[in-house]
Amino acid sequence: MEVSILKYSGEQTGKKVNLSDAVFAIEPNDHAIYLDVKSFLANQRQGTHKSKQRNEIAGSSKKIKKQKGTGGARAGNIKNPQFKGGGRVFGPQPRDYSFKLNKKVKDLARKSALTYKAKDNAIAVLEDFSFEAPKTKQYINLLNALSLADKKTLLVLPESNKNVVLSGRNLKRAKITTADQINTYDVMNADNVIFVESSVSKVENLLNKES
Repeated sequence: MEVSILKYSGEQTGKKVNLSDAVFAIEPNDHAIYLDVKSFLANQRQGTHKSKQRNEIAGSSKKIKKQKGTGGARAGNIKNPQFKGGGRVFGPQPRDYSFKLNKKVKDLARKSALTYKAKDNAIAVLEDFSFEAPKTKQYINLLNALSLADKKTLLVLPESNKNVVLSGRNLKRAKITTADQINTYDVMNADNVIFVESSVSKVENLLNKES
């Protein structure tokens, strides 16, 4: 699949880049995408939720009334879960939500996600560029030149570029990542994926290298 390389201004450069069929034109695997997205979101969870059980509530352990003869249900102490302020039964406890996903499944998921974007013509390739200083306005101008200002975008850089990252950090619909950090969730969550020219080969090498 050939894609035209655009200038920072949105104009054609006259050059084209050939996107590898092994990455951008495979048979998509929806279940692999589901597993990788599920794993990514699970890994974001802190898992620090906690409620107090009966033995952790501060209060008297004295039996509040006699066992029989009151006409009411039997009850223990004031920390009983049935009472207001009592402990919680089977409440949330700190836990780790992350789970292991095989590398081949993750690679298949990323290839599948990129294939979907390629099929939808939602991939653009820019010639290599950089900003002299962090300026959000410059990044907005870039998106306007590509007619993507109102879209969710994912910009894939070959390596971390502080000025570009800082320029797009405050934009709600813009996400910036590097070729070695690209993930299925970000690709699927974006309406359009923008590759910098030299990041294309890095992504292809990353997803095609022997496991």
